Amino acid sequence: MSEKYSFAVLTMSDKGSRGEREDTSGLYLQQTLTEDGYVLQSYQVIPDDKQIIVDSLIELVDKQQISLIVTTGGTGVSPSDITPEAMTLVIEREIPGMAEAMRSASLLKTSRAMLSRGKVGIRKESLIINMPGSLKAVRENLEVVLPVIRHALEKIRGGESDCGVSE
Repeated sequence: MSEKYSFAVLTMSDKGSRGEREDTSGLYLQQTLTEDGYVLQSYQVIPDDKQIIVDSLIELVDKQQISLIVTTGGTGVSPSDITPEAMTLVIEREIPGMAEAMRSASLLKTSRAMLSRGKVGIRKESLIINMPGSLKAVRENLEVVLPVIRHALEKIRGGESDCGVSE
């Protein structure tokens, strides 16, 4: 493992932001990514508010220059689930394959995975990944994308390693 990449976890939860719900998915992301060699730079629980989400993501990328931002929550079809709409205002390039891979793997476990609308995209030199809010879904989704995150970060920064080389 070469470079140590910074990461942030951003949890979207009205109840969590008011201290009414424990953020188990956010804690799991922190622990797992740290164990995989990433360096935690920021952890926040914010309400399901489009402008707060947009402002928080822009702050993490543009000002704090965090390499990897993983969000949890707000990706479903409830009226308050607006994370994908906020992502559209933030990212410069989308990486649909990563989001599709997470949904495909989840579909093998539950048909409700069809309702997940999370996105994955790039802003500047940062990778932003939306995950659902449940701990079970976060575990399943992270397992799918974790093997490619480091390579994605290298490529985003102009790395010249070949994507066609097997893992």
